[in-house]
Amino acid sequence: MSVPLQTPSKNVEQWNWAQMYKIPPDILDDLCSRFIVNVPEEERKDLVRLFFQIELAHWFYIDFYCSEENSTRKQCNIKEFSANIFKHLSFLHKYIPNFERHLEQFREYKQAVPTFGAILLNEELTHVLLVQGFWSKSSWGFPKGKVNEGEDPARCAVREVLEETGFDISHLISVKEFLETTVNDQLTRLYIIPGVPHETKFIPRTRNDIRALQWFPIADLPNSKKDAMTKVRLGIGSSSFFMVFPFVRLIRNWVSCRITYKQQQSGNGNNRRTKQRRKSLEEQSITGILQRLPKPSSEDDAIKGASAANAEMFYQRLSKSAAHPSSSASTQIPQGGFSVKKGKTPSRRQLFTDKTQKPGTPQGGISSTASTAVIGDTYNSLKQTCYVAPSWLNFKLNMAPILACFD
Repeated sequence: MSVPLQTPSKNVEQWNWAQMYKIPPDILDDLCSRFIVNVPEEERKDLVRLFFQIELAHWFYIDFYCSEENSTRKQCNIKEFSANIFKHLSFLHKYIPNFERHLEQFREYKQAVPTFGAILLNEELTHVLLVQGFWSKSSWGFPKGKVNEGEDPARCAVREVLEETGFDISHLISVKEFLETTVNDQLTRLYIIPGVPHETKFIPRTRNDIRALQWFPIADLPNSKKDAMTKVRLGIGSSSFFMVFPFVRLIRNWVSCRITYKQQQSGNGNNRRTKQRRKSLEEQSITGILQRLPKPSSEDDAIKGASAANAEMFYQRLSKSAAHPSSSASTQIPQGGFSVKKGKTPSRRQLFTDKTQKPGTPQGGISSTASTAVIGDTYNSLKQTCYVAPSWLNFKLNMAPILACFD
């Protein structure tokens, strides 16, 4: 497969081919057979497609040939590697005169391919994970990569993060939670992955692709190269985060909104619990107590139930529920068992509405001349009660008229 090397004419030459790093022919044979010669004949005419295959071959060359122990082969850039491939394959010789232009077209096309990745946040939403490329020793960025043809953006993000960090985000990713920006006509979308444990051990699955991974405080990241305090805060110059600049402000805004939302949800939960407690207190009203009292089945039963014992039980239940909870400074009335403030006489308070009040009954409560069926009548009256007090917690029951019924 090896062919004699041909040097392009000087009128189209733009760089020194003679000083180009030369890869041994046997290695080129292996690389071409793996990645290039099996490309379908109709696709060989598309140089952009071929350059993508050459790029894969370049990564393989670096990972497996240049990294071998005691290897004397040095690493080369994509331009030098592509030139070796073009010189080695006969069907590419016709493109050598315009090699520079074809390479530039590939770079422009590659730059326009969308990039997808993820922003990994810790559980407290205070730190973000950044990766350092193997070749870009001084620059930090998010784990991301270019999408393959026909590949879903979310799947691309999962694949790239898994390759560069060894962490699987497939069960955490949400297709609706992402930050997106366009830089130099290239779309970059990063899906937000909150809640990643800070102690997670990240192990890249690709060789010679990621040099380091590190958590960085979101508050300390710079959003422009003019931030001179980055060196002081992180020990790294702001220029090392140029790939992070477009997303720093977006991440801070997202985190702020997320925290505010959680606080509102927590506040709504407290409000619901307060309402539930208040409702529970309201359910302990006279209506609730009356529901637990035995309802007289007939007038005779009502008359029979008007005994002193039943009257005392009825009175004690009402007084226990209606006693004001804030009347701490009170005196105990032996006969009644309810509390009133010292030095004050219990004021009369309208307990029932006019439509439920019986003729001859004083405004303050039940008439002292009520019949012996007072228990049954009181049950029916209280069942339709409309309280004047603004709330049950502030309600005070005037027991004097009720006690008068049992004299």
